[in-house]
Order: sequence, then structure tokens, then C-alpha cells
Amino acid sequence: MSAHAATADHSHHDDHGHHHEPGFLQKYVFSTDHKVIGIQYGITAMLFLLFGFYLMMVMRWSIAYPHEPLPGWMSWIFTDNWKARWLQDGKVTGDTYNMFGAMHGTIMVFLGVVPLGFGAFGNYVTPLQIGAVDMAFPKLNMMSYWIYLVGGLVMCASFFMESGAAKSGWTNYSPLAGFADGQIVNQWLAGQTQWLLGLVLLITSSLLGSVNFITTIINLRARGMTWMRMPFFVWAMLVTGFLLLLAFPPLEAAGIMQLVDRVFHSSFFMPSGLFTKSEGLVELSGGGSPLLFQHLFWFLGHPEVYVLLLPAIACVAEIIPANTRRPIWGYKSMVYGVIVLGFLSFIVWAHHMYLTGMGPKISTWFQITTVLISVPSVILLTALMISLWGGSIRFTPAMIWACAFIPMFGIGGLTGLPLAFNLVDLHLHDTYYVIGHFHYVVAPGILFGLFGGVHHWYPKITGRYMSKTLNHLHFWPTLVCMNFLFFPMLIQGMAGFHRRWYNGGDAYLAKAADSANVFGKTVAEHIDLNITMSWAAWMMALFQLPFIANVFLSLFRGKKVESDNPWHATTLEWATPTPPGHGNFTFDVAAYRGPYEYSQPGASEDYTPQWDKPQTDAPVESPQPAKAHH
Repeated sequence: MSAHAATADHSHHDDHGHHHEPGFLQKYVFSTDHKVIGIQYGITAMLFLLFGFYLMMVMRWSIAYPHEPLPGWMSWIFTDNWKARWLQDGKVTGDTYNMFGAMHGTIMVFLGVVPLGFGAFGNYVTPLQIGAVDMAFPKLNMMSYWIYLVGGLVMCASFFMESGAAKSGWTNYSPLAGFADGQIVNQWLAGQTQWLLGLVLLITSSLLGSVNFITTIINLRARGMTWMRMPFFVWAMLVTGFLLLLAFPPLEAAGIMQLVDRVFHSSFFMPSGLFTKSEGLVELSGGGSPLLFQHLFWFLGHPEVYVLLLPAIACVAEIIPANTRRPIWGYKSMVYGVIVLGFLSFIVWAHHMYLTGMGPKISTWFQITTVLISVPSVILLTALMISLWGGSIRFTPAMIWACAFIPMFGIGGLTGLPLAFNLVDLHLHDTYYVIGHFHYVVAPGILFGLFGGVHHWYPKITGRYMSKTLNHLHFWPTLVCMNFLFFPMLIQGMAGFHRRWYNGGDAYLAKAADSANVFGKTVAEHIDLNITMSWAAWMMALFQLPFIANVFLSLFRGKKVESDNPWHATTLEWATPTPPGHGNFTFDVAAYRGPYEYSQPGASEDYTPQWDKPQTDAPVESPQPAKAHH
């Protein structure tokens, strides 16, 4: 039975909510429906991403044109009160650059990409793919979203405080973060403290979400949905849930300890004998360890990379089989690969800390584990590449993004391999090479996968297709600009260009005979690349407008879908009405086969959906008994 037929046959199921129709607030704002919460996460995360992108554009002006005031199209947000504080003669100051840099990293990672991948896609798609009516804990799900929103607003509200926002980098290392904004009498109103409060709220939100996902996937699968019949997307969400559940608590503890250091003057991370220019020898109880904070931060920090990455790979793994019309290659290898990846991500964190003076034995251990973790990553990437081979490829808007994801993520991953080795890292650490490597993974890598996901599920969510023309206007310039923005960073980094010069590395241009310029002329030769990268960033901002227009205009003007399964895909989310109603499914859904049965020998169509009962007289393996949904 097709989804369409099922919809027609069981349309009366849709009426069961009419007796107690919820009001607007309950239905769309304080909703417990996983689909509405997924859309809330998606829209909120995209707004935060836009704000984070704006901060980056201001930073890029400061790097490219350090001696020129900000142009009007960037400085309009700075009110008269602000200009006096954060701009000097219209130019970006070092303090402002540090503030924007710290908040750019925080917003993009914690408020943008994680909520978009895990919160939006995970929430909307996971229950549909396993045949569940909702998440296991719908109210907890709603609470998770609202705590995330409050945490994000607390962080961003600090921009309007006397102190300004956090300035100690997105890593927030002590003791710098312990002293920052020390001039503020009421420490609860200091930007640095607000950052920590926001962080604790965001972690709480993620922990609630992760428990919900793990419980849902283990307990609420439909009849016949065995572990090896789950789509790869669901596996990726399960591993991501465990990563968040196990890696975030140490950072939450660190955040609370640093908060106590700041507000109540304890010394968890503040060492004895600290000397500052303003205060001289600081009176501290002391005895704390700044290194301990780094360990706790990076124990989350590296699993966090895979929290960002796995939802994007999961989207691509759904898009490719549907558009090549053949099963995903090496499905079991990918499942085992993602589980091993999740495990190894917990034992590599200190490769971020080679420069802290660790001994050769410890550094050798982390060098080995860091090289090992590239193996499951390569398995995932290779499986996706081979899945393209011999396929009857349809270059739908989603497929274009998925195809671009593979090489872009490949560059990001391969440029990270040299950083695994202590000797190389000594040279490249804190240079633009690290920035280039990380951004290749996160921006063209992860965001391309998520853009593909938006195009892939948009018809299911809205009942309309997105515009192909607007997608091309968005995709091609974005692909070109991304490479012009991030590839020069690798070149500059290898020449020794430091990552935190707010004035674009003016010091490297010093020609005085007595100037102690360690790197000589090599960096100076590549300094003009700052202008290339900055213009690429601003152009890329311009070409995000077609995407924003596409998302909103297609709601009203997009071509209507003619079936509940427009891509002729095989997984369970395409068995629901379009868009899915309350309770998702209009018939007793069950999984009778694996998730990617395309072009099977003897089949009448080139796809066999999971929910289609086998049309054979031979005895069929009976699906598992139904699990209780609530």
C-alpha cells in the first residue's frame, strides 16, 4: 500500500484532535509536537547563524582594512552610544575584535550549528523515521527548546551591558576569563559572567534533548524496525545523543566552577602568584589549575566536533541513495564506523593542548588516538563516495549540496591530519592553518550537508518544493566564496600567520632593523590575502539572500507536491501525510525490510518502501511486537 493510498483510506484518523483543538500559543509557540519544536529550533538557529555571520564580517573588515573606519553598511548596528565605546574613530578596536571573536565562535557552534543539526533535523525526522508518534518525553522536548532560547538570549544580551560581551575567546580559558570584566562591581552583570550563565543553560538544554533522543530511539521504534533496519540518520542521532550526554557534564561542571571563581572569588582555576599589569601581585586564595579547565573544556570540545558533523553526514546519507536510486554502499560499515567514531572521540581531546607542556608519553598516546579516529571518518566518507558509483544520479537541489559536501569535508578532514602530530602542531598551533582546517569542516562541510537536508525534507514539511533557480543562485557562489575564504587561511597559517591579530598582522610588516619578527618576510608576502578572504566573506553573505528568499517564498509560491513521497524514497517518514498531522501516521506502520532497498531485482518499481508488505506467498519474517508509545 502506498503512503497516498494509506492516507486516503485512513483520513478519519486525522480528525481525532478536533474535539480539543489547541489554541495558537499551545499549537505553535509552547508546542509539545516534535515537528513544531524541530521547526522552532531550525528558525531560531538560522537567526543566530545570521548574527554570528555579521560579527565575522566586522572582524574581516578589521583584518583587511585595519586603518579604515567601518563602512556604513556594517556599522549601522553601532548606535551613537556604542560608537564611542566599541569603535575608535569608526575603527574596530582590539577589545571589540576580541568580543566579536569570542561571541562569533560561541554563537556559530553552540547557538547555530548544533541546534540546527541535532535540534531541528533530529527532532523533525527521527520520530518519523522510526515510526513513532512523537518523542518519548514531549514536554521535556519543549523545555529543552525554551532553555536553549533563554541561554542564547542571555549570552547575546551581554552585548548591551556596560562590560560588553565575553572577550576571552570562545574557549574561555582561565585565568584570563577569571579576570575579564573585573572592573564591573556587580559581577552578575558582567559579560563574561553572562557567557557562563548562558553556557550552563545551553548545556542543560542539550542534556535534556540527548536523554529524550536516546530513550525515543531505543523504546519507540515501530513493529519490525530492528537495529539494522534503522536508517543511518537515526543511528547518527543516537550516537550524537550519547556524545552530548557523556561529554557535556564535565564542561557544565567547569562552567559552574568558573562562575564560582568569578562571583565568589574561589580558586578552582586561579593559580597562586598571578601578576597583572593593573593590579600587580593579585590577592587570591590560589592553588587552582588553569590546565584543569582546558582539560574539561576539550573533553567536550572534540566530541562536540562530531556533534556538529554527524547530523550533516546523516542528511547526506539519506539524500544520496534517494537520488542515485541504489542502496547506500556499506550500510553496516557506516553504522559500526559511527559507533567507533563516537567512542574514539572521547580519547583524543588533548591534541588541542600539545603546547601546554605535556610529556612525550602522554602526547604519543593522543597522537595515536587522533590518527586512529580518522579511520572511521574515512570509512563514512568512502561509503558515501562509492554510493555515487554506478548510480542513476538525479541532480536535485538536495543532491547538489550532498555532492559538494563530500570534497569539502574531505579537505577539512585531511588538513586536520598534520595537526595530530606534536612536531607539526608546534609550528601550526594558533595560526590561521587551524582556523582554515576547522572552518572547512564546519562551514562548507557541515552547512552544505544541512542545506541539502533543508531541500530534501522541505516538501514533506510544507507540501511544496523549493525553487531550483534560487538554489543555483545560492549554491554556486557560496561554493566559490567558501573556498576563496578558507583556502588562503591554510596558506597564511603555514607561513606562520597568527590567528588573533585584530589589525591584520600589521606587526609582520615592520621593516625596522631592530624589529623582532620571527617569521621574516614570509607572512608579509601573504598579508594581501586578508583582502581576498574578506571580500569572499562579504560576497558570501550577499549570496545567502537567495536561500532566505527561497525558504519563505516557497511556502506560498513553491510548486505543490503531487504525492506524499515526491522523491520515491524508502524510509518511513515518506509514509506520512504531507505535512504530517498530529500523531504522524494514519495507519498501523511497520518496517518489513531495510531502509535503502532501491533497484532491487524482481521489483516492479526502482524503490521498495519499508512499509510495503511483501507481495509473496512465501512465509515472511513476522515484525516484532509493537512497543508502547507512551
